[in-house]
Amino acid sequence: QVQLVESGGGLVQAGGSLRLSCAAAGRTFSNCAMGWFRQAPGKEREFVAAISWSGANTGYADSVKGRFTISRDNAKNTAYLQMDSLKPEDTAVYYCAAENAPYSNWYRDAHEYRYWGQGTQVTVSS
Repeated sequence: QVQLVESGGGLVQAGGSLRLSCAAAGRTFSNCAMGWFRQAPGKEREFVAAISWSGANTGYADSVKGRFTISRDNAKNTAYLQMDSLKPEDTAVYYCAAENAPYSNWYRDAHEYRYWGQGTQVTVSS
């Protein structure tokens, strides 16, 4: 069992930055791949970024590649999403997710993640 609590969302102007955090409780955190997803009202949840539980392997949606960075600190049971050069189209509720996974694996399909945070709103003004 993994419980995830997200924080760090807010309102920012285009071109600005935010750092999202996902604090995890549960002894299986270090055994989990982590993902970040986002969902705007009326839209499908979309993949943003993911990281293997080793921390060595990452993947990004094309729309955020080069602007967002996913990371994790297993000792702190926390995953992060650093978002730079934010655009209005980045506006969404951002969710972190976790799933038990092999050491080097990460997933981009939301349905592959068992545990989810409550979401944090990110709003980017033009």
